[in-house]
Amino acid sequence: MGFFSKLFGPKVDWADLIKNQNAKIVDVRTPAEYKSGHIKGSVNIPLNTLPSSTKKLKNTEPIVLCCASGMRSSQAVSMLKAQGFTNVYNGGGWHSLNRHV
Repeated sequence: MGFFSKLFGPKVDWADLIKNQNAKIVDVRTPAEYKSGHIKGSVNIPLNTLPSSTKKLKNTEPIVLCCASGMRSSQAVSMLKAQGFTNVYNGGGWHSLNRHV
């Protein structure tokens, strides 16, 4: 498995996951970053508040995490998996993910 595969996980059909499987998009950037631009319909849960905000998420739905570059969303995936979430994906940077919505 290459570096990017480890960071972002296996290749995902984002359009299908988001449009057909009703994945929830969680942007883990700061509120100021989120305010400056975000994916329509996404929710902002900053990375530093994610461990205490999992009650806002359902483990039964697919969750796509995004940020500015994919680094914080990668950390968020690890955090959620450690808390028992299984259907979580690193969507990477919100700009590139936005092209699939």
